[in-house]
Amino acid sequence: MKTQGEIEAAICDGIRRFEQEFMGRGPKDVHAHVINDLVVIRLQGVLTAAEQHLVRTLPTDKGRDLLKQVRVQLIETARGMLESMILEVTGAKVVSMHHDISTTTGEEIIVFTLAESPLVREKKKP
Repeated sequence: MKTQGEIEAAICDGIRRFEQEFMGRGPKDVHAHVINDLVVIRLQGVLTAAEQHLVRTLPTDKGRDLLKQVRVQLIETARGMLESMILEVTGAKVVSMHHDISTTTGEEIIVFTLAESPLVREKKKP
């Protein structure tokens, strides 16, 4: 059994690997938080140079909407892979997944709702 910190670190590693292998570029920073039956993942610095250029050069709504549509489609295509990774790390089945990205800050949020809270062992006290 893993500690909550070990679970969160393993999720960060899995998401970082996914972003590098599937999306073609890793995030500058990634943090995962397990809160009862929720896994909240915050990625920073995920936009590629091409995506940043697209958002800057097209009319505001069009660039933003196009980028979000592409990202949503990519995440949905990889949903099974992401859910498997979360199940493997937490031991809990994924019930739902929610995703959004900011075209202004390059920050991405992924939230997984689990069927149950992951079992964790207490951290050893010094």
